Amino acid sequence: MEIALLLAIATTFAFDLTNGFHDSANSIAALVATRAARPGHALILAAAGNFAGPLLVGTAVADTVGGVVELPADATITAVGAAVTAAIAWNLLTWRLGLPSSSSHALVGGLVGASLVAAGMSGVHWGGFTDGHPTGIVGILVGLALSPVLGALACALLGALAWRLMRRARHRTLDPVRKGEWVTAATLAFSHGANDAQKSMGVITLLLVAGGQLTEFTVPLWVKLAAATSLTVGTAFGGWRIVRTVGHGVYRMTPLDGLVSQGGASVVILGAALVGAPVSTTHVVASGVVGVGAQHRKQHVHWKVVKEMGSAWIVTLPVTALLGAALFPVWEAI
Repeated sequence: MEIALLLAIATTFAFDLTNGFHDSANSIAALVATRAARPGHALILAAAGNFAGPLLVGTAVADTVGGVVELPADATITAVGAAVTAAIAWNLLTWRLGLPSSSSHALVGGLVGASLVAAGMSGVHWGGFTDGHPTGIVGILVGLALSPVLGALACALLGALAWRLMRRARHRTLDPVRKGEWVTAATLAFSHGANDAQKSMGVITLLLVAGGQLTEFTVPLWVKLAAATSLTVGTAFGGWRIVRTVGHGVYRMTPLDGLVSQGGASVVILGAALVGAPVSTTHVVASGVVGVGAQHRKQHVHWKVVKEMGSAWIVTLPVTALLGAALFPVWEAI
């Protein structure tokens, strides 16, 4: 393999690692914040789920991500390298600030910016929907936009039902609820792995096709294992800044809130993975926390923090697109 291809693949695995300690924090935030689990135990649970998800679920999301770029082979490697580098830079910045931004948005933004520099509008597969499955940038953006809304609605409805059913429950129900949080946290971690690791799998497979290592877009087993491992290692580092923001900064959750928010978010994220829609775990989980808090104790939601997160979400796509475009000449020189 040529140096540029190897470097692009290595950079993609590095992105997967930052995704692990950045986004995986979402899958354990409620578990830790409600004291249902110690941080170390929560990390082990998240790591196991993140590893199992991409291995047991299909590659629909990887297929969608891999079909975004429509460039010649050499330009594809350069554009992907620039895009992933931009996404890593954004992940590190927002992690340092403790902002739960989206690795998915960062990757998509970087791919669009780099591809536009490489070949203009024709360098991007804009797509839409085919047989109910998202394709290209348009399909991805629709999924990214709808998923937080669905997450908030699902968690608000589940929260209202749960509080109605539990309103006369005694304190002794607290332990079963916390045990239930382990189940929903494991499901959420599995869902995160099934969706997020596939993004890196799709990018690496795209690189292998562009580099002539594969004749067709089929995700090899070693790519699945490597992507799952990178995500798991990143999770092991822990994203405690983001855990604090999601677990306490948005809304101080009770164990029942944690159970509901994790369960509702995991349904949305896993459902998206099955139809091939790359969604943002960060957005779905954070929106779910807002949904739970707003339906139960709206005045206790820290709306200033919500606005800060919303601002970060809005600027992620344009900023990473600009970064991807700026980094394209750098990668072109390699």
